[in-house]
Amino acid sequence: MNEPGAPVVFKGFPAAEGIARGRVRTVDWHVPAVPRVAVPEGGRSRELERFRGALARARTELEGIKGETGSRLGPIEARIFDPQILMLDDPEVVLGTERYISDNRLTAARAFDWRMLELKDRWSRTSHPMVLDRLNDLEDLKVRVLRRLLDLPDPWEIGGDAEPGGIVAVAKDLTPSFVASLDASRVVGLATDEGTRTSHWAILARSLEIPAAAGLGDIAARAGDGQPIIVDGWSGRVVIEPDAREVDRFERRRATIRGWRRETPAIAREEAVTLDRKGVTLRANLDLPGEAARARALGARGVGLFRTEFLVVGRNTVPREEEQYLAYRSVAETFSSHPVLIRTFDLGGDKFPVFLRTPAEDNPFLGRRGVRVCPDEPELFLTQFRAMLRAAVHGDLRIMAPLVNTGAEIATVRELLGMAENQLRSEGVPFARAVEVGAMIETPAAALAAPGLAAHADFFSIGTNDLVQYTLAVDRTNTRLAHLYDPFHPAVLRQISMVARAGRAAGVEVSACGEMATRPLGVLLLLGLGVEVLSVAWRSLPGIKRIVRNCRLDEIRAAAEVSLEAPTGAEARRSFAASLRPTLNRVFPPGA
Repeated sequence: MNEPGAPVVFKGFPAAEGIARGRVRTVDWHVPAVPRVAVPEGGRSRELERFRGALARARTELEGIKGETGSRLGPIEARIFDPQILMLDDPEVVLGTERYISDNRLTAARAFDWRMLELKDRWSRTSHPMVLDRLNDLEDLKVRVLRRLLDLPDPWEIGGDAEPGGIVAVAKDLTPSFVASLDASRVVGLATDEGTRTSHWAILARSLEIPAAAGLGDIAARAGDGQPIIVDGWSGRVVIEPDAREVDRFERRRATIRGWRRETPAIAREEAVTLDRKGVTLRANLDLPGEAARARALGARGVGLFRTEFLVVGRNTVPREEEQYLAYRSVAETFSSHPVLIRTFDLGGDKFPVFLRTPAEDNPFLGRRGVRVCPDEPELFLTQFRAMLRAAVHGDLRIMAPLVNTGAEIATVRELLGMAENQLRSEGVPFARAVEVGAMIETPAAALAAPGLAAHADFFSIGTNDLVQYTLAVDRTNTRLAHLYDPFHPAVLRQISMVARAGRAAGVEVSACGEMATRPLGVLLLLGLGVEVLSVAWRSLPGIKRIVRNCRLDEIRAAAEVSLEAPTGAEARRSFAASLRPTLNRVFPPGA
């Protein structure tokens, strides 16, 4: 445990935007120890009944949590609990446990513990990294059922007295059921060793507007109950036992954010125009359809990245066309007069749905992912394209393919899109024609080939997160390599500039999304490199607009030209920030 009075800084990943200060409350939802007790010869039937009763209780509880989540946050968030509910009917779970009870005379608790350990081991060895979410669901369910069988109290509720300023829950990892039960007026922040922004609990935290940072390494072991703590969900930075300097920094940032919130209605109505009257287009990144209305209220001029993985990841069944159509249509209608760029299922790497049952790969981030999955799963994407084409009747919907490297990959998307059009036409179903198809530029190959790709794509979107990752060969989720993940690296900057020039030359719109488009210096640098359409986390829109309205594009471009010649990322960042210090000070008070 960290010694009181000594500030300790943890650097992880942003999981839910916001900033919070409170007191640590450690959360330990470990799997309970199961006694090794043999079942008497005539006790098997009783253990089978106890097991089925525990499953029934777990189902009732999870259905209740799902219903409450749906009422509180919406139907999409509520569906996060479907994987656990489906596991209660999974023959591998149920029949496997019952067989251990019957054949080996194990108690219901012991048999269930064994079976879940086997499944955890199997899924860990044979699945893609996104299985971590499924393993998290499995552990959540395992704890729930075992505690019913062992008559133990629930670990999910945070007990004890309220802390001054609120509670920050600190844990190795969290679960969806835990976060769904939180009182956001009492629990003001979350900090975990593990997890990512795509974890089910992190999605719920964002919906509840509880700031969270994940991937912090060993904070659960080093934090102690009652210690003061600051969580910055914008940057992924957490400080335990903050000193006066850190507290002052927090108060300044909080005051700045509160000021922004008061001004939000006014800034949302303002145009994103620089001091030298150059227009910038600000669009929103969306994870869920329900975020569209909030993004529009904050001044978004469309959607630059609508992630569709919420429809497939963590599910045992393929999403129906009608379900997809309604989700896409709702966003298209919300932004009926602005573009909505919907990314096709970005599968592989850290995102693979269970129902595809894909074989394991030694290096999934360099394997079957992004647009490469499209020709291998034509029915999955045909259904998605049919839903997109139908939804495009209700707005300016555009289709964006991830991880494109070649014109042939765009041609594959267009071929499947044509098949979807033919099907809908023959069925007499209304659909939009001439829907634009764009390419995400996320690899050095795509950036270098941008002039040629422009002949095949209707627009480009630079995915800065993956572009940095692939350019520098650094896993952006690896905390041990965080110091090497540098968006200001000269190789990254030159590729962004190259793509922007290629787009202008071909008359193809170039936008950028990712964390770089959400950080103040990153925003300014992208503008300076020639990218004038930015797609950012919807909660960041007012802050990004303030930056745009307080800068001069000619000054930014001049500073960016100097940064392009810098020998290192550190020098590029230093020179760029120094050149634009007056702009930054206009937006952020010194020290904020």
